[in-house]
Amino acid sequence: MLELLQQGFGAVFSLNIMLLMAVGVAMGIVFGAVPGLSATMAVALCLPLTFTMGPQAGLSLLVALFIGATSGGLISAILLKIPGTPSSIATVFDGGPLMEQGHGVKALGVGIVFSFLGTIFSIVALMFIAPQLAKVALSFGPHEYFAIAVFSLTLIATLSAGSMIKGLFAGTLGIAVSTVGIAPVEAVRRFTFGFSELNGGFSMLTVMIGMFAVAEIIKLAETGRHAVQGKAKSVSMKNIRGFGFSLKEFREQLPNAGRSGIIGLGIGILPGIGAGTSNLVSYIIAKKRAKDGHTYGKGNIGGVVASETANNAGVGGAMMPLMTLGIPGDTVTAILLGGFLIHGIQPGPLLFISQGPLVYTIFAALIVATCMMLFMEFYGLRLFIKLLDVPKHILLPIILVLCVVGAFGLSSRLFDVWSILLFGLLGYAFVKAGMPAAPFIIGFILGPMAETNLRRGLMLSDGSFAEFFTNPIAGTFLGLALAFVLWQVFSALRPKPSAINQILRT
Repeated sequence: MLELLQQGFGAVFSLNIMLLMAVGVAMGIVFGAVPGLSATMAVALCLPLTFTMGPQAGLSLLVALFIGATSGGLISAILLKIPGTPSSIATVFDGGPLMEQGHGVKALGVGIVFSFLGTIFSIVALMFIAPQLAKVALSFGPHEYFAIAVFSLTLIATLSAGSMIKGLFAGTLGIAVSTVGIAPVEAVRRFTFGFSELNGGFSMLTVMIGMFAVAEIIKLAETGRHAVQGKAKSVSMKNIRGFGFSLKEFREQLPNAGRSGIIGLGIGILPGIGAGTSNLVSYIIAKKRAKDGHTYGKGNIGGVVASETANNAGVGGAMMPLMTLGIPGDTVTAILLGGFLIHGIQPGPLLFISQGPLVYTIFAALIVATCMMLFMEFYGLRLFIKLLDVPKHILLPIILVLCVVGAFGLSSRLFDVWSILLFGLLGYAFVKAGMPAAPFIIGFILGPMAETNLRRGLMLSDGSFAEFFTNPIAGTFLGLALAFVLWQVFSALRPKPSAINQILRT
């Protein structure tokens, strides 16, 4: 392990990869900080650029964007009281009041430092847990993979939205779209309607760019020029030592940070839930466990610590199912899966055997990008504050052009350009209907995995479904999936105000 990690750092410390990662972290922070943009959009936008790079350089750039954007949301959450990303919603609750009370530097310093610690904690956990999980996954067959895919789809469809029906519909639609093209087992054309361009189905990249980047552009264009955009308040760095808070305050927050890190990691591992949930859950628990819980929401650094530690700890958590099972943990890692596939690499348990040096290069890139994030966010704060003031009607057309260029550059086909516009309109319709895009995307990705392994499992068992339930691992996951659906149905029949909604109201 140490030898492979040394090789990984050796690859990352090459000049071209270091420059790419520096640009990636900076760009990620901007996308995370500007309300309306996101980590998903940043990674989707830059995914086509990695096509001409080697796997080490391309994946290092993508994870740098992921790290920067996940943490960057705290900047606008504190300075504008607008979460830059869903993972920074809970940061607003105490970060905003701290800024109004004149403690903006302290809030930013606490957020930056504990973002760094949360990310490092999750990366270390990823390095030690993922290889062991991959060894277990090597014994998985079609029955196990089908059951895991079903379980993942169930979680995503039920937890990614307030309505279970909308989540299930979005996930089912994603699976339906994934069936377009030549079938994986018997090679029969399905739903191509005579168009040869559809023989290979829709490209993962065009679906990602359309559903997230183009749809977001269309949504923001509704109010673009006339939108009232908050101005970032000035932050004075004079007479500030270190990150603006004392060593005593740091030590007092360590139990809170440790608990939030574990929550973020655990929720991040569950496919499809993501940092948007973990930061709220950790905030709720931190508020309940704190002696001064009544001050949460009024300017307590404990709220910032809980939110930022948890959402950044989700980075390593989301990478774990991606690298060990080939199942993305959230929408960003779904796009990272596309990055692997572009370079002909299939994530899963065999990745640790066939691509060991690459795996540890990714681990090294995560660590280096996290250190870059710590440095850039604190010392480049004034620059990022200015970037928050860029008008949307100037920024969005540039992003749209980059989306079109990226889609066309994939296969040099205008069909892909029309595809991103089609999925952009579909994503916009999702927004208007209040349906989540995450179940659609994960359904699109996991649909072929579930279908292929279902067919293979049936062939191994001579057409019998019994082995899917008698197999211990497959039966357990299918049982959990059924229990989870029943629990969601029961919860829907007996609606109760959630703790998260109560916090958001206050």
